[in-house]
Amino acid sequence: MALRRCWRFAGVVPRLLWNSTVLPGACVPGGRSSASSLVNTHPGYNKLLLCSRFSSAPPSTDVTYEQLKQLLAGRKAVVIDVREPWELREYGFIPGSINVPLGQVNTALQLGADEFKEKYDGEMPQQTDNIVFTCLAGIRSKNALDTAASLGYKDVQHYPGGWQDWVKNEQHN
Repeated sequence: MALRRCWRFAGVVPRLLWNSTVLPGACVPGGRSSASSLVNTHPGYNKLLLCSRFSSAPPSTDVTYEQLKQLLAGRKAVVIDVREPWELREYGFIPGSINVPLGQVNTALQLGADEFKEKYDGEMPQQTDNIVFTCLAGIRSKNALDTAASLGYKDVQHYPGGWQDWVKNEQHN
């Protein structure tokens, strides 16, 4: 009996979702806490439902140049550049970033605060801090993001344009 009710309910929910339409402009794509307004178009149902997104995709982890500038200005994120030290010396670096080469990210994020500060000359990010990883063009920073997330860091992002995008934007501003 309970199994039959479960199957009946399982058939209703997909139909309700299938027969729903999204109101234009009701959702902000890529937003962390966006909400979609759904109107059930099934005959007899004209109720407005406010629901969270029906997506299994994680929130966007990409940060734009403008967003990174704001985060740095407001000191609202720890920016970690995962390039090798010679790359920073040769090409330059984003002011306010901490250099932790990609091969050391896993170990570095498990150090004590004092040891991290001594080795990398910056504050050790907490697991709840907003961390933005950057590199030359976005490949290594994405790997660092995945490493940090696997270690339990909750608010991790990366700057996919990396140093190349930073320089291009800085020259235009």
